[in-house]
Amino acid sequence: MSVNVSPTKSKLIETKRSLALAKEGHTLLDKKRNVLVREMMRLIDSAKEVQEDMETIFAEAYESLQKANLSIGIEHVQEVGIAVEEVSTLSIRLKSIMGVEIPEIDEISEGIEPSYGFVKTNANLDRAYKSFKKALSLIARLAEIETKVYRLAREIKKTQRRVNALENILIPQYEETVKFIESYIEETERDDFFRMKRLKGKK
Repeated sequence: MSVNVSPTKSKLIETKRSLALAKEGHTLLDKKRNVLVREMMRLIDSAKEVQEDMETIFAEAYESLQKANLSIGIEHVQEVGIAVEEVSTLSIRLKSIMGVEIPEIDEISEGIEPSYGFVKTNANLDRAYKSFKKALSLIARLAEIETKVYRLAREIKKTQRRVNALENILIPQYEETVKFIESYIEETERDDFFRMKRLKGKK
């Protein structure tokens, strides 16, 4: 690669300063990428656990619902279902990890607060209600994790591009420029030295 710069001492100082900043930036970005990757891997592990819990809780919920349908009748279960209050809002906060804003959802209460009466209901219905409420909490948790992973993955990709640009383009260019200017200055100083020596010899 040809270096097209003015080979002066001031340009050498400026390039060395830029090289030092580029190396420092590379180190910081590399650390940021590693932190984000570790956090994303932790979240992926958490997502697997939540998915396993969801499979279990949904199986329990549908089993209890089926038993409730058989014991008190599908129509009555549907009437009770209409009376159950829907969760219409979620409380979401934003947290920053290495400059990346990720959401955190407040946990949905899993406590039983039935809005239906106890006449013509039984334990199977209560268990189904509790299981579905737990499932709702897990769905919200999984949505939170998936959003975090998506945002972290996007930032990791962006950071990786910057690391690559510094590592493969900018830093080598600065190093080549420094080498070129130092070589040029050394050669010029050597020529000046021999020229001065010849002049002294003539005198």
